[in-house]
Amino acid sequence: MTVLERLAATIEARRTADPEVSWTARLLLGPKEKAVEKFGEEAIEAIVAAGTGRRDRLVAEAADVLYHLLVMLAAHEVSVKDVMSELERREGLSGVAEKASR
Repeated sequence: MTVLERLAATIEARRTADPEVSWTARLLLGPKEKAVEKFGEEAIEAIVAAGTGRRDRLVAEAADVLYHLLVMLAAHEVSVKDVMSELERREGLSGVAEKASR
């Protein structure tokens, strides 16, 4: 099991946690838009970090992006396995060919 799969499993387990003590539960049990908003905020922070040239900040913000992406996916009942299957489907295709197939 990869670290992303383990993190996704932890996020799913937090669905039944107390939202008073679990940020993940709060995001999963609240309006889905909150999980979407948090993902967007973290993505912007990663973009800003990339612009600073500070590798350590980009690494930290990228980790936040991945976490919030997994939370947003869970809030919409999309699994990491679903995403990995899509990536496997695209594997070996050029970006141009993949876009043309949509």
